[in-house]
Amino acid sequence: MTTATTQGVDPDVLAEAVAAQIADGGRFAGLTASALAGGATAIDALVAGRAGLVRLRAQLPASHRTYPSLTPLVPAAAWYEREIHDLFGLVPVGHPRLDPLVLPLADSGSVRPRPGSPDDPGEIQPDHAALPPHVRGHGLFTLPYGPVRSGVFETVEYLLETFGEDIPHLHTRVHHKHRGIERRFGDLALADGVLLAERVEGTVSVAHASALCQAVEAIAGVEPPQPAQLLRVAHAELERIAHHLDSMVRHSEGAGQAVAFARLTTHKEKVLRLRARLCGSRFGRGVIVPGGASGPPLCPVDDFLGDLAHLSRSIASDVGALMATPSFLDRLRSTGIVSPEVAAAHGALGPVGRGSDLAEDVRVSRPYGAYRVLDVDPAPASATGDALARQQVRVHEIEASVHLVEQALHQLKGSKGPWRVEGAWTAADGSALGWAEAPQGELLYLVTMEGGRLVRVKPRTASFHNLALFSSAFRGDIFTDFAFIEASFGLSIAGVAG
Repeated sequence: MTTATTQGVDPDVLAEAVAAQIADGGRFAGLTASALAGGATAIDALVAGRAGLVRLRAQLPASHRTYPSLTPLVPAAAWYEREIHDLFGLVPVGHPRLDPLVLPLADSGSVRPRPGSPDDPGEIQPDHAALPPHVRGHGLFTLPYGPVRSGVFETVEYLLETFGEDIPHLHTRVHHKHRGIERRFGDLALADGVLLAERVEGTVSVAHASALCQAVEAIAGVEPPQPAQLLRVAHAELERIAHHLDSMVRHSEGAGQAVAFARLTTHKEKVLRLRARLCGSRFGRGVIVPGGASGPPLCPVDDFLGDLAHLSRSIASDVGALMATPSFLDRLRSTGIVSPEVAAAHGALGPVGRGSDLAEDVRVSRPYGAYRVLDVDPAPASATGDALARQQVRVHEIEASVHLVEQALHQLKGSKGPWRVEGAWTAADGSALGWAEAPQGELLYLVTMEGGRLVRVKPRTASFHNLALFSSAFRGDIFTDFAFIEASFGLSIAGVAG
């Protein structure tokens, strides 16, 4: 069961309180807002510390539309405050540049959706006007890349400020993908909430369902049965394998490694088909439900493990050949460097963090579910901070994930259940945090329930947290490095835009 502590803080000293937690060894984990009754707003700052997650909550009355910005003291809060401004209209006084992020609106008087409020904001018209440049100089021009690009990519617009090859600054506009996910969660039945969570970032459905359900289980005081927890781990690790293979596929395509591209694409497809054999869904959807799992594996565990072992040997062989190809390694080495200092100041997550000397993995630092009884082998951190370091993290994690699936299913073999705790949600009230180590890093869900229904659900994705670092990875790089830096981050734009 997941737990976190909550502390009330005056809005005027919220920034200092968060900075003090970080100075004491904590990691900034997120900032969000929620509409309260009577037009008031709650601002929640999340800090991951040695004792677990700390939630610092400040409340602004309806008459207050400003608060002291966290960004001057906690630079990692910059994107979060831009999102809060877009959705709630709150102005963080002292923010260095309050450009729109997920929902650009024409002026500060525009109607905002205010997630958590039962009021219907009505039709909202985004403002698509161009943003002013960040960098000025002779010969500088802005190159829009997107929102529609060649190939199968998510909709996103990158504005490259460049002299021709070097990229002094890159601005990311994600609002084309904004779907109003946080508003949609409001007043949903729990089963519908799980369906929506699985679609926040479609390729990491299991991680989202797991984090949401763990928060709900914490509210209801429920511990899922051990067989269900083992099955959750198996699906989460299969999801990690498929996601990391996708990053390698994109790397090999960009480097012109046609054989590696074809073989790794085939391996990814085989992993998805294995998942479908286990549960009926290529993306693991419908497996994780509040209180446990929807049922036992759909295929014999021994057969599944035999096929997984054969597939993992093929993956290891092809990945090993790719990682021994000099022309491929040359494209990743020293490309897209995120220095350990920048990563630490931001609290970078997942392969981005581990590739820049931040070793934290919440399967180990805040273990949940069956990870508490399994042998987790986290990827070692690297101080080089480049695309190659992030690739090497994924290589290690694929192998480690195979072993975790094998551990979980061996323990599960022959189990008759039970698979879930029934009927504990009909009158659930309260608020809790749930988390999971998604393939991109720590995923957080802040959930509030009343009478068994979801009132406020805020997914804080690793994609949102890490994409703020994307522009810093281009210092010293050129446009032809773009594909490798983007693939090495391995993020979901849908998970950023919400």
